[in-house]
Amino acid sequence: MSTFSLPDLGEGLQEAEIVAWHVSAGDHVIADQPLVSLETDKAVVEVPAPYSGTITRLIAEEGDIIKIGAPLVEIDRGKPADAGAIVGDLSEAPAPVRSKPNPTETGVRATPAVRRLAAEKGVDLEAVHGTGPGGAITSRDVEAVADGLNGGEPLRGARRSMAKAMARAHANVVPATVTDLADISGWGADDDVTSRLIFAIAAACREEPALNAWFDGQRRQLHDQVDLAIAVDTDDGLFAPVLRDIGHLPDPISAISDLKRSAQNRTIAPDAMKRATITLSNFGMLGGKFAALVVVPPQVAILGAGQIADAVLPIDGQPVIRRTLPLSLTFDHRAVTGGEAARFLSAIRGDLERPVQNAKE
Repeated sequence: MSTFSLPDLGEGLQEAEIVAWHVSAGDHVIADQPLVSLETDKAVVEVPAPYSGTITRLIAEEGDIIKIGAPLVEIDRGKPADAGAIVGDLSEAPAPVRSKPNPTETGVRATPAVRRLAAEKGVDLEAVHGTGPGGAITSRDVEAVADGLNGGEPLRGARRSMAKAMARAHANVVPATVTDLADISGWGADDDVTSRLIFAIAAACREEPALNAWFDGQRRQLHDQVDLAIAVDTDDGLFAPVLRDIGHLPDPISAISDLKRSAQNRTIAPDAMKRATITLSNFGMLGGKFAALVVVPPQVAILGAGQIADAVLPIDGQPVIRRTLPLSLTFDHRAVTGGEAARFLSAIRGDLERPVQNAKE
């Protein structure tokens, strides 16, 4: 009998949440067969069976949050016992997957353990949206519905990660915010807002590198390469996939679309959301003008872009209606001075106000 523990998942992760088991007690598995799906820091990953054998016990349950190195499952590495009437080596025969009942027979996809939990909680499985592989209902889904019926729902998955990150930021960062208004009347009708913002951030980081930095409370590290996290709003919570080296990005529109798509369908790799040096939140696509944003350490700055709108500006002493883009820059005042922040924001505005044909020069 061997006990398989949660392996090191990399990136300094210390814990993971069990989304769904792909096996149950009594199943025969082969090495590298998908064993369990885990959610780690906003990404869902599969852990394969480390060796062949028979599952004797699932130590952790769906919805549990377990530490790296904690026991997951017990596997008997010996061959299955002779079943009497069955002739042959059962280790070579495919075993039924008890955790995936036939949906045509049951109406829903759920393991017996999940069905028992639903009965105990008084939850109708027909009304539960399954978040497991292939739409399977997990114990977490049942608990969420049950807790919702009782007036509350615990944070799970991406929202739990977001809550922890925001709490760390609130405890460690000394935030300050400066705002400005960019006149973008010279843009063409087909200009992509996010692309122009990316080019502007790259230009501003060259002019004022203090904002493209990390700070751990004592040491500041400036970066030559700009790795930009882009805030993506989803039903599951906030994601921040990272565009690498935006100063040399040939096609930002395609790169942004790929990142947003992978974040929204939960296929993004954990490494794609690590080691950003500065963040962009283009919240104006949803609404709002200015904002005091949250700086996530070790980063020291985040730029927010508000909703584009017409505004009356003084041009040559006369009031003129111009197309404007509101800008908000929140920075960690422990590592960034007000002058550095003001120069950075001024560089952003200057780049955005250049005509489109000169924007990338």
